[in-house]
Amino acid sequence: MRGFLARRTAALGVTVLLASFVVFLIPYVTPGDPVRKIIRSQVQGELVDESAVQGLTAELGLDDPLPVQYVRWLSHFVSGDMGLSYTSRTPVIEHVMPALWITLSLTVVTLAVAAIAATALGTLAALREGRLTDRVITALTQALIAMPEYWLAPVLVLVFALNLSVLPSAGWSGPSSMVLPVAVLAIRPLSHFTSAVREGMLDALGGEHVLAARARGLSHSQTVFRHVIPNGLLPLTTLTGVWFAGLLGGSVIVEVIFAIPGMGRLLYDAVLNSDIPLAQGGVVFVVVLAVVLTTAGDLLHAVLNPKMRNSHA
Repeated sequence: MRGFLARRTAALGVTVLLASFVVFLIPYVTPGDPVRKIIRSQVQGELVDESAVQGLTAELGLDDPLPVQYVRWLSHFVSGDMGLSYTSRTPVIEHVMPALWITLSLTVVTLAVAAIAATALGTLAALREGRLTDRVITALTQALIAMPEYWLAPVLVLVFALNLSVLPSAGWSGPSSMVLPVAVLAIRPLSHFTSAVREGMLDALGGEHVLAARARGLSHSQTVFRHVIPNGLLPLTTLTGVWFAGLLGGSVIVEVIFAIPGMGRLLYDAVLNSDIPLAQGGVVFVVVLAVVLTTAGDLLHAVLNPKMRNSHA
């Protein structure tokens, strides 16, 4: 088990370093000179003084070898200095942290709703395997997977915000403003979670520990709640980490449609405005959190799953 933890931790570090290096290269792979972009963000007009370009290049150390620049950039980032936004001329960290908090809140609520609903639906489908209830739940979850967010979001806005006027159509002003975005974002994880819970429950129902529990005199309901459900929910630990990581950076469409000032909207605006420091800071934060959460989900699954504990012992 210690070897497994060491390998996963090492892989986490390598992945984060590689991702940070790719993000560092953004100014060099996008069209235009990064120094000229900085100067144009500070002054009006398209003409740039070449002496100013040379001076700023030397001041920023952009004439140093690329590895030296990367180490310096990474050390600044680790210390919390991600530079200034081109558009607002304020520290990037002041934009990233509020947006990150909003997206984290939205993601946590989304996954909580999806996990609770999936646990109920998946358990019910497994206990009614092959019956009408199981077939209806399976068909419903498969249909939800094919429902795109960019179609569902306007439909919900049209029905609940414009026609019924029971929910706000956009903004981030309170719990009610989370209802429609959460409903849209929860559709896909709910579908995958339900299928995973159903399969996990079916595997648990056929396990030897369930037969042993029934042989000891436990009732069907006691066996389900004590042995089947805890083991059947194990796949959710890994899936939740994966979807948590995906929603952090994949909620761009929903945040733009509902005008939510989260990370998705921040990155969208940064790309539109060619605000490279803001894009770099946002992407690095999302990537680091995504990798950490995915790894944490894998480790939690390994700790909770006896089979994995024994295989990695």
